[in-house]
Amino acid sequence: MSVKSFFTARAVPTGAGGAAYRIRTSPPYRKALLSGLATLALVIAALIALPGVSRATTSLPCDIYASGGTPCAAAHSTVRALFASYDGPLYQVTRASDGSSANIGLLSPGGYADAAAQDAFCANTTCRITRIYDQTSHHNDLTPGPSGTSGMGADRGADASEIAVTVGGHKAYGVWISPGVGYRYTGVAAGVAVNGQPEGAYMVASGTHVGSACCFDYGNAESTPADTGNGHMDAVSIATTCYFSPCSGSGPWVEADMENGMFQGDNGSNTANKGNNTPYVTAMLKDNGQTTYAIKGGDATSGGLSTWWSGSLPTRGGYMPMHQEGGIILGTGGDNSNWNMGTFFEGVMVSGYPSDATENAVQANIVSAGYSGETNVPNGAQKPITGPGGQCVDVIGDDTGTDGAAVDLWNCQSYAEDQYWTHNANDSLSTIGRCLDIDGDGTAAGTQVELWDCNGVGGQKWVQHSDGTLYNPQSGRCLDATGNATANGTRLQIADCDGSSGEQFHLG
Repeated sequence: MSVKSFFTARAVPTGAGGAAYRIRTSPPYRKALLSGLATLALVIAALIALPGVSRATTSLPCDIYASGGTPCAAAHSTVRALFASYDGPLYQVTRASDGSSANIGLLSPGGYADAAAQDAFCANTTCRITRIYDQTSHHNDLTPGPSGTSGMGADRGADASEIAVTVGGHKAYGVWISPGVGYRYTGVAAGVAVNGQPEGAYMVASGTHVGSACCFDYGNAESTPADTGNGHMDAVSIATTCYFSPCSGSGPWVEADMENGMFQGDNGSNTANKGNNTPYVTAMLKDNGQTTYAIKGGDATSGGLSTWWSGSLPTRGGYMPMHQEGGIILGTGGDNSNWNMGTFFEGVMVSGYPSDATENAVQANIVSAGYSGETNVPNGAQKPITGPGGQCVDVIGDDTGTDGAAVDLWNCQSYAEDQYWTHNANDSLSTIGRCLDIDGDGTAAGTQVELWDCNGVGGQKWVQHSDGTLYNPQSGRCLDATGNATANGTRLQIADCDGSSGEQFHLG
């Protein structure tokens, strides 16, 4: 089965043995607030940014945090600079065709991503995001994470062209997180809070590409991928996870993953948290590490922030004080629970407890960046293959298919990465980093198809014919739904080409 069936047909590990949940808190004692004039200056600087130009405003989020006395300890984005002076790479992509890599940078210092450079490098093949650079001097870069105690294997990098949006009038690519995708800084990241130190964090993420599994997080995590107990995480999340009921509505909610619990505020449950479901959400968290935390959310394209909680840290045990370890995660839980989905665009972690005035100025800058476009449907070169009965060609395994994974028919789902295929220049069809392959490179009628590493063999060549069939030249046979069936889970095979309804497959 695929992501579409994950939530109804498969139990999701939670609690101490499964998901890692945490949050950031906000200290009761904080550094002196900005003066009224300084705060006004920050807000004005953030608001005057004009979308449609390649150079960003003078003050970007990390400049604003620094002015407020809470400098960025880590800053990650695939769409724009987060310092006005930044002129380095945003992320690295690696080609499937030859394994070579390229850094994707900015159109200008302090500006927006050079998406055209990615398009040129990845033309006629697929690419994965294999590194997201930290824009601070700490070099806390994120790479696909190792396997952890959740029982999941090592993470894979996101498909680099899965989701394209517009920021500041420019095309840019977000990070499409599917089950099995995730990033980590393993170890203690420089400048990141540990052992009850105060910190803050935000991310801009989709409020429409969301799920309830564990864990679409960004922030402070264990230094190794293992659940080491309550209070050892301090990460912001946006998900439909109602971990502590009751919850208001169906979410998604901005939550704090503090390990072994997704906290919506208070001691877990917080019906005052009404959720944020706009295409772009600013999800914000801060924690003084000792007694207090706060959760905020807002539309990243307009308006201000809603404060969903500002008060005591949980009294459940282990959270007062916090025990952060200083690792960094994106798209997973602290123990590498990587079953959830989401779309990430930018995020930072800061040292100290940010003032409300600073956070408001950061939100104003985010709004001024001019995010637009859908965030819940893959829109890159990948297209669904529609088969018999209007079903989609799908990989069994919830977007985590490995070599030998069965290929079947399933209800079409907009979120399912393994239902989006790229028809490559060599006539192969690829998804989640592997190709549609005939088992054993066979040619006999009835041989089933599967997912396998792309290697250019004849059993991976598929030609779309005008009669709707997908033809494999090596075998002289066509892709076929076994028994002309259309039910979920119907295995696909090759069979003599007869133009029957079981051989009707259309790419795109």
